[in-house]
Amino acid sequence: MKPIDRRMLLRAALLGATSLSGVARAFAQEGSLSDIGTSLQPADRATVYTAREIVTLDPDRPTAQAVAVIGGRILGAGSLDEVTAALGTQPFDIDTTFEDLVILPGFIAQHDHPVLAGLTMSSEILAIEDWALPTGTVRAVTDKDDFLTRLTQAHDAMDDPDEPLLTWGYHAAFYGPLTRADLDTVSTTRPIFAWARSCHEFILNTAAMEAGGVTEALMQSWSDSAQSQSSFEDGHFWEQGLFAVLPSIASLVIRPEKFVAGLHTMRDYMHAKGITHGNEPGGILAKPVQDIVNSVMSSSDMPFRWDFIADGKSLVAKSEDDAEVIAETEALHDWYDGFTALAEGSIKLFADGAIYSLAMQVREPYLDGHEGDWMMDADLFERAFRLYWEAGYQIHIHVNGDAGLDRVLENLEANQRRTPRFDHRTVIVHFGVSAEDQVAWIRALGAIVSANPYYVRALADQYSKVGLGPERADSMVRLGDVGRAGVSFSLHSDMPMAPCDPLFLMWCAVNRVTSSGRIAGPEQRVTAEMALKSVTLDAAFSHRLDHALGSIETGKRANFTVVSENPLTVEPMAIKDIEVWGTVLEGRLLQVGSLPQRDAGLLPEDKDGSFALAAAAHALSVVHAHG
Repeated sequence: MKPIDRRMLLRAALLGATSLSGVARAFAQEGSLSDIGTSLQPADRATVYTAREIVTLDPDRPTAQAVAVIGGRILGAGSLDEVTAALGTQPFDIDTTFEDLVILPGFIAQHDHPVLAGLTMSSEILAIEDWALPTGTVRAVTDKDDFLTRLTQAHDAMDDPDEPLLTWGYHAAFYGPLTRADLDTVSTTRPIFAWARSCHEFILNTAAMEAGGVTEALMQSWSDSAQSQSSFEDGHFWEQGLFAVLPSIASLVIRPEKFVAGLHTMRDYMHAKGITHGNEPGGILAKPVQDIVNSVMSSSDMPFRWDFIADGKSLVAKSEDDAEVIAETEALHDWYDGFTALAEGSIKLFADGAIYSLAMQVREPYLDGHEGDWMMDADLFERAFRLYWEAGYQIHIHVNGDAGLDRVLENLEANQRRTPRFDHRTVIVHFGVSAEDQVAWIRALGAIVSANPYYVRALADQYSKVGLGPERADSMVRLGDVGRAGVSFSLHSDMPMAPCDPLFLMWCAVNRVTSSGRIAGPEQRVTAEMALKSVTLDAAFSHRLDHALGSIETGKRANFTVVSENPLTVEPMAIKDIEVWGTVLEGRLLQVGSLPQRDAGLLPEDKDGSFALAAAAHALSVVHAHG
């Protein structure tokens, strides 16, 4: 006979609506009189939060008006009378802070990049889209003249005439080419670095070239490919040219104190969007960088916890000894503490190239006939998949094209046939271009999907004209088919590739409205309830955390996102406009704007630029896959 605990008692009582029948039935089926006596021992004081509405995502009790919390865990939810009756003689307080608001399960950032976000958020953001930051909304750039005008204003506002100016967000496809001469019109004395929106390019002014010692002689020492992807005259460095110039400029654009400030901005930004838990897939493999990230994100005053998935691509490439690879992966556990942790038993692999660069591998040719890229050679991918599969890892695979997805599913099927596993939850990450037949294949193999619905918003119009054509562009991120097939899916932003805003991601998936205002692939829209689950319960499921996160149920962590309206009942086009009051993290109330503003503390001086180079290298390894 299984032991009775307070969780079972409260759940039974709440399901039985204030009558004793539910509790009695539970005891009769599960426990004994001695169990009852043990379960009714005096308990600590609980807090009961009331709200206009509570959306629980518990199928047994989908809505409630009150939720009881103790020790950072949920005791139960129901009407106020039901909850207080279930508490019985246990002492409690009633908190009415949310009586005019709506409580949702805490939002989960399923896939985001804090290092890259910290770097971009610490820059002068001048981008193709609005960025609603804690310090105010940065409006989208309208054209090249607007970019240069606003960059000049940023330059004029700086006190130190020698301090480098880093800006992020310029997109040549929207505004035309940007050159060294353009940046020299802003300043010929202050080093200026323009980091493109794709994160694959840098444009430097003359002062930046001189400060970094970037000369024609230096560039002639680079590889042929690096030289071919660089322009001394234009101060333009992309792809291999960007990696080549990086050692010369990293310490000018990345400084520990600025990076930490960017991490704080990222923290406040994500909290303002209702995030209570997050994950970095393909985590940092540079200990000095992780230590500085931990100096912010491991603190107990963080408004969310953050897990890091190890980068299997890099780990496998370092050693031919399979046992050594697994040992190195598990050793990363010691790199984290406090509110950061290794996502143990999880690994990140990469299939094909980036969607923003039209580098994904596709079954049918691109309109211009170019070919996509593979992020891992076939033999390395197959070895990595087999190695981690046989070690029992949950595998998350970056894949954007349908031909890339074929490779992933072929490897999954081969490993499942060779070494069958139950509930492996292999995650198809990004899910840009896919084919209808692949959805059935995904379901048959027991895989799940983590999709970026922003692709439709940002890219469907442009990719209808170039790259993919209308049919493939409009069916990107085919979540309607996935939902109808009964495949679990979550949503992610891949911040800073898209804003880390779960309500906005929900809006993108529910409406599929492009930047021009049309609906792309209306049959691929999902319901509001499916979208809410995809940033809460299904996001938790994708990281094997659904036992602790994602819904408001007895025993789970008391993580809530508190909002002004119920996203399940507002008009679909209004979902993105719902206001976030703040969050509850394991019982702590955290209103937006209330987080402590901490100074950077003691940081390494980085005299040799090693931290800057390591941070930049990690950031570029991320964007090489995603940009």
